Amino acid sequence: MKNKHTVYLTKVACLSAVATLLMLLEFPLPFAPAFYELNFSEVAVLVSGFALGPFAAFLTELIKILLNLIINGTDTAFIGELSNLLMGLAFVLPAAFIYKYKKTLSGAIIGMAVGTVSLAVIGSAVNYFMMIPAYVKFMGFKMEMIIGMGNKVNSSITDLKDLILFATLPFNLVKGLSCSLITGLIYKRVSPILHKK
Repeated sequence: MKNKHTVYLTKVACLSAVATLLMLLEFPLPFAPAFYELNFSEVAVLVSGFALGPFAAFLTELIKILLNLIINGTDTAFIGELSNLLMGLAFVLPAAFIYKYKKTLSGAIIGMAVGTVSLAVIGSAVNYFMMIPAYVKFMGFKMEMIIGMGNKVNSSITDLKDLILFATLPFNLVKGLSCSLITGLIYKRVSPILHKK
């Protein structure tokens, strides 16, 4: 039993390290302001959730955020890290729970689709109600400056609701879909390694 837990934790640690490395490779999307940068770290977290279960996905996501804090520190007073954690969990946990009870290709597809919708909805809510207002309140940013960054890439963005609708929502949909696609392409190849005792 002790050996089983050690193997489990080792797999979670390895996937967390991969997720952390992937989190360092960020790039912007043309329709979103510069503070939204896409990375594929959720691929490793999804793989963890599919192979080891929802709790492993939770641990992998949490460790990834903590490792990133150790490596990069925070320049957002932990606001960005907290929102990343919430949005990551919104994406991977529904997918992992659905796949846990329906371990088929259709279960994986349904799980990732539900996770993507969850990420889009919760990500929009987190940005609208928590992340952006917290930046304004605690970091000294002016709302006009944040909206202005959005307006530079899309002239339709003139207020916070527009920013969420035209930048945050599509950004999270692209992130969910792209991470789901990559996971779908690689999971069968890496899962035999993760299922070894």
